[in-house]
Amino acid sequence: MIEILKPDFEFADDRGELKQLVHEGYKQINVVRSKAGVFRGGHCHQFNREAFYIIEGSIELTVRKDGAEEKYFFQAGSMFAIDERVYHDFHFLTDTILV
Repeated sequence: MIEILKPDFEFADDRGELKQLVHEGYKQINVVRSKAGVFRGGHCHQFNREAFYIIEGSIELTVRKDGAEEKYFFQAGSMFAIDERVYHDFHFLTDTILV
């Protein structure tokens, strides 16, 4: 129901770092800030696959499809995609920023 992803490219030196998350395949980019304890989601997207990268914080992700349910815990630096028609819930364990 989900796919664990890695950034396309990473570079770091004494000036800082760069992470290229993706370079093709997505039509929309959002930044979400949520406070600890917040619940979001409870829906699915019929025609869209969504990818997420956690910049800061941690979440519990629950996904459901065709009677099956899976739970995942992600933290800063995690990247994953949720397939279309998969119901998903985000429980924000800490103040979190994700793209």
